[in-house]
Amino acid sequence: MAIHGVTVHRDTVGTGEAAGGSLATAYSVGILCWLLSAGVYIAAKWVSTEMPPWTLCFWRVLIAWAILMPIVRRHFGDMVALIRARGLELLVVGGMGLAICQGLIFVGLEHADATTAGIIIALIPIITMILARLFLAEPMGSWQVIGSILAFFGIVVIIIKGSPAALMRLDLNPGELWIVAGAFCFSLYTVLLRRAKFDLNRLALLVLLLGAAVLTALPFYLYELASDERSTLNTSGLIALAYVAIPGGAIMYYLFNRSIEALGAARAGVLLYIQTIFIAILAYLILGEQLQRYHLEGAALIVAGLLLIIFLKPKTQAAKA
Repeated sequence: MAIHGVTVHRDTVGTGEAAGGSLATAYSVGILCWLLSAGVYIAAKWVSTEMPPWTLCFWRVLIAWAILMPIVRRHFGDMVALIRARGLELLVVGGMGLAICQGLIFVGLEHADATTAGIIIALIPIITMILARLFLAEPMGSWQVIGSILAFFGIVVIIIKGSPAALMRLDLNPGELWIVAGAFCFSLYTVLLRRAKFDLNRLALLVLLLGAAVLTALPFYLYELASDERSTLNTSGLIALAYVAIPGGAIMYYLFNRSIEALGAARAGVLLYIQTIFIAILAYLILGEQLQRYHLEGAALIVAGLLLIIFLKPKTQAAKA
């Protein structure tokens, strides 16, 4: 989903142009990755009245897993060894980031528009930074705190649609709250992944985490089969599923891993913000959604917070960059 694409990487930096040809090609791969990821939000919103969220989530991760599995066959021995040694940890991490996160966002898109979802997802790096401070003791300076507060107020503006009276009445869109929960889950997944430091090829690790997501999403999918009449796949559902699982799933995951190899994790991850722009454009062209004033006001606060966080790093962190 989007999901977000994934921040699946070890704490190593890529090898720049030597790893993926020219720098322009490397950035093109990264940008294409996030364009495909943005399309997942559009497809999920488009089919939200016809296909329940966990059905879409389950089939997305299952098909992506099946497509990528043959590509990493030479790593099967190492993958099996890691499952035996740390299988439960893989299940928790993969289930959190690639199933629970996506499922919550798909649930949210039943009630919220895709444009709002795209702006909320831009919070992921900020939430990740806060959680990394709490769980990994990573440095967080005063400007990062101020930036986080600004971004938080930006999300509040979007959720209450620029009207303080809506907050007083608790007149909130539950879909947007589900999407915030999904962003939190992905940030937690990122921190858990950093702490785990799984020693495995990046793409092979992604396949294992997708397998964990399949197992995690399965009971939710089975529940929907038994209780939700939308579980029957129709033409629109099949088109949406084909997109989110193949271009927006397996191909997007593969391209993101390639962009990390070429650009390094930090530069490849920054391209995440382009996804929000792509979502807004595609939502306007395909879904007919319009940018509202509160979208722009909230986005301005989030961008201001991000700029403070990115450019005014703590001294110890800036020294390592």
